[in-house]
Amino acid sequence: MSDLILTPNIDSADDFYADLLATHEGLTIQDSNALNARLVLVLANHIGDRTVLGDALKAAALKKPESETQT
Repeated sequence: MSDLILTPNIDSADDFYADLLATHEGLTIQDSNALNARLVLVLANHIGDRTVLGDALKAAALKKPESETQT
């Protein structure tokens, strides 16, 4: 597998985002969090490459939630 792609790479990204939001619609916070966890595991399994997955974990960890960066 190739290196981790961090540049925009989703066809019809706005449509995907709308689908993602629609999938979460009506869920409790707990159910929404569980859905996100399952989605991460499904996509991680699809990627399969531990090096790429490790790089993705590191890249995601660099992003702080807005609430932590606001003063």
